[in-house]
Amino acid sequence: MARSFILVLDSLGVGAAADAARFGDVGANTLGHIAQWRAAQANPLRIPNLESLGLGAASHLATGQWPEGLNLRQDFTGAYAAANERSLGKDTPSGHWEMTGVPVDFDWGYFSEPDPCFPPDLISVWTQACGLEGILGNCHASGTEIIARLGDEHVATGMPIVYTSADSVFQIAVHETYFGLERLYDICQKAFDLLQPYRIARVIARPFTGSNGNYKRTANRKDIAVPPPGRTLLDVATGAGHKVIALGKIGDIFAHRGISQLVKAPDNMALFDKLLDQVATAPEGAIVFANFVDFDQNFGHRRDVAGYAQALEDFDARLPAFMSQLRADDLVAFTADHGCDPTWPGTDHTREHVPQLFAGPRVKPGSLGIRSSFCDLGQTVATHLGLPSLQHGTSLLNTSL
Repeated sequence: MARSFILVLDSLGVGAAADAARFGDVGANTLGHIAQWRAAQANPLRIPNLESLGLGAASHLATGQWPEGLNLRQDFTGAYAAANERSLGKDTPSGHWEMTGVPVDFDWGYFSEPDPCFPPDLISVWTQACGLEGILGNCHASGTEIIARLGDEHVATGMPIVYTSADSVFQIAVHETYFGLERLYDICQKAFDLLQPYRIARVIARPFTGSNGNYKRTANRKDIAVPPPGRTLLDVATGAGHKVIALGKIGDIFAHRGISQLVKAPDNMALFDKLLDQVATAPEGAIVFANFVDFDQNFGHRRDVAGYAQALEDFDARLPAFMSQLRADDLVAFTADHGCDPTWPGTDHTREHVPQLFAGPRVKPGSLGIRSSFCDLGQTVATHLGLPSLQHGTSLLNTSL
């Protein structure tokens, strides 16, 4: 029986989507602008394994241009496509749910008011329910910037730092030592319950450590998310008796539905170690689903072009160790959930095509064109594993895989 691996390079867009104008993102190109920046440093981006799988070619499909420094034009080892998003937002849950067959055809709620951004009645009820004296922040902010600015006051007062972004999120940052991790998770759950009428997609716990203005977020992030609005690939797989192994934040994104096993790690490279464990041990019929979040949270949102480029090279360098362990019937899908162009104004996601790269011993290399939805990825995996068809999407590969 076959296995499937879905590897999400979180935020690695490959060029503005067809509807990018609706989001103010015409011209955004995460991969292309990173490659352009590196070429300008006389240090071209070196990702030969992803390039061979068709990453640069997927970008060419989306934009009509080849990323600077990526010179492979033929002899690809993977099947490649560029996919537009059908869902109405450019957020993490929508992207992941759509790639597993459930597009989001409704609008999330957002805290778009000028700072202070949260409704006073909501904050009043929440702080009373949690026994809090008040909150800090109450604004739109970058997570790293706001803990640097308000971390000392938080430690002194015990009041949590609460903020949002252009996404449908309510984020709560506290010091792990002075506030407590379990208490943080508890107040996040209370917030999630109160936020249901607001249609907010996620409450995110953002713990940090440090002192005296020098603070660093830890790996104990937790997302409390609204469950997908339909049966995803993961639901179908577990319902058919297949094992679904979630690496990184995948479990949180799917509200822990359709998940057989959770595997956590503090960063991309530690997560890749876990991926190598799984390619060696995952049972027949399994789906191993990994999200490499550092690309997005550490480099895309922080507009760190150099860091993003280095992270791509680090990921690419480890691919041969993974690919060499694939079994004869394994299928690997590389993709992203949205863009987050580190050269773009602001700190938010960008509406872009995402790559859909398929690899494995029996995959026929070549172009799969531009897809109208991320759903094709989920349908392809379902076909590969012999699962019932999903409600949305078209299988892109020969069913004999």
